[in-house]
Amino acid sequence: MTRVRVTAPRQSATAAPGRLPYPREVAEDSDSGKLFIRSLIRSQLRLALVVACCFLIILVVIALFLVYGPGVAETRIFGIPLDWMVLGAGIYPVIGLSAWLYNRAAARNEARYKDLVEDK
Repeated sequence: MTRVRVTAPRQSATAAPGRLPYPREVAEDSDSGKLFIRSLIRSQLRLALVVACCFLIILVVIALFLVYGPGVAETRIFGIPLDWMVLGAGIYPVIGLSAWLYNRAAARNEARYKDLVEDK
């Protein structure tokens, strides 16, 4: 049995489209580069916390409505209790909307970071 070595030509590492630029200042760990990255991380963390808190508030409001709402426990749609229907299917649009809003705002934060770095 003979061994066969399979190799591929070497390619230079290129940034994928849509990724953040990695400018020389950030790579050199300059003070302004560290400041820009810290600012981006802080804004992304703030955004994540705001979206998570809003999502949890919406869940609590829905749960309180289903528990204490008048006549919700007795209401049935196609033989399925309304509270089961809301918890089983009504939460997914809220999750999708939260994810879409977060993604949009995070992309906007990264675009602002990119503009700051390129203007430098």
